[in-house]
Amino acid sequence: MDQDSVLHKGGSRCRKVRWRVRAPRSVEAWRCNCSDCSMRGNVHFTVAPENFELLGNSEEFLTTHTFGTGTAKHVFCKVCGITSFYVPRGTPNGVAITFRGVDPGTLSHVEIKHNDGHNWESSLDQFS
Repeated sequence: MDQDSVLHKGGSRCRKVRWRVRAPRSVEAWRCNCSDCSMRGNVHFTVAPENFELLGNSEEFLTTHTFGTGTAKHVFCKVCGITSFYVPRGTPNGVAITFRGVDPGTLSHVEIKHNDGHNWESSLDQFS
């Protein structure tokens, strides 16, 4: 694990969904132009599942939406509708963290890169 890794906390706007994630202070986040991400304005960074943990009774406030191949698992809060994390199609073995859902104080820098999710198949090389 990166020596600069810290424990970030975050969750949904209403705070019914809470989680913690181990990740660097400085992250590379992706802005995607696929139909889902562009409508939500999503910008995320991805971590390994073992570095992500739901807290308390958050699970009872979650619901999941899938479409297309069903690979991506778009998880959102039943109370406020916010997607603070999800399983992305591009890296289904990871957890995508919506960086704006991270509580203030632990992220020191976010470098935003662009993913052509509209042309998803041809953009896969970015994630290899």
